[in-house]
Amino acid sequence: MATKLDKSLRREIEIDDKAYTLTIDPTGLKLTEKGHRKGHELSWKEILGSGGASSAGSWSSGTNG
Repeated sequence: MATKLDKSLRREIEIDDKAYTLTIDPTGLKLTEKGHRKGHELSWKEILGSGGASSAGSWSSGTNG
């Protein structure tokens, strides 16, 4: 049985020699450059295609952090 996602899970990832933080939570995903507050967010509904967006290329800039 899989563990229920009920709180934020953070992991660091390196892309093109830059460190990023990936946050996975019950609302979706957020990718933020390490040391920054604003990032790119994608809700689970957007990933499934029912939130008005049809692809992962639709990541929007976040304003909260």
